[in-house]
Amino acid sequence: MPFFLWLVLEERECGKVMQEMKMQIAGLALRTAVGGPMRELIAEDGRVAVEVDGGLVGDVPRKTAKRGVTFLLRSQWDAVMREMGLPMPLPWYERRSNVLIETDALSDLGGLMGQRIRIGEEVELLIEGETDPCGVMEALAAGLREALTPDFRGGVFGRVLVGGTIGIGDEIHAVDG
Repeated sequence: MPFFLWLVLEERECGKVMQEMKMQIAGLALRTAVGGPMRELIAEDGRVAVEVDGGLVGDVPRKTAKRGVTFLLRSQWDAVMREMGLPMPLPWYERRSNVLIETDALSDLGGLMGQRIRIGEEVELLIEGETDPCGVMEALAAGLREALTPDFRGGVFGRVLVGGTIGIGDEIHAVDG
């Protein structure tokens, strides 16, 4: 089989696998101020609006639209907390991410890079980059910034292409195209 045809088939299979994975929102949080505390939303808060080329309504606006919404994988955050051996693990939203993803199908979020995803029935995003841990992480716990650096442990970010509302428990799927 020619190499280019194999690559096309590989890419199609990857997309198919992405569509079949079960991922869902396990948590939502908003930044209250640049460098300020996060506010975790709970199921009783209901749904939150998401704006095209923006982010979650109520979140501090980002400097660039491509970083509209940030994502963190629960299993990676939990692993970092275990490795850090803190007397009391930090809540996930201290990572300053908007969306906590729950899935058994991914070991890291690198597989979402360049993917268009749909959250719930309407919101669509393009995952554009890896979220690099900042100095705020080091202020929370010595070594946290370094612990979040490998394997997309710091999460990923995406540009909002189609707005709508999202809530805890919404499923996340890859979108063709």
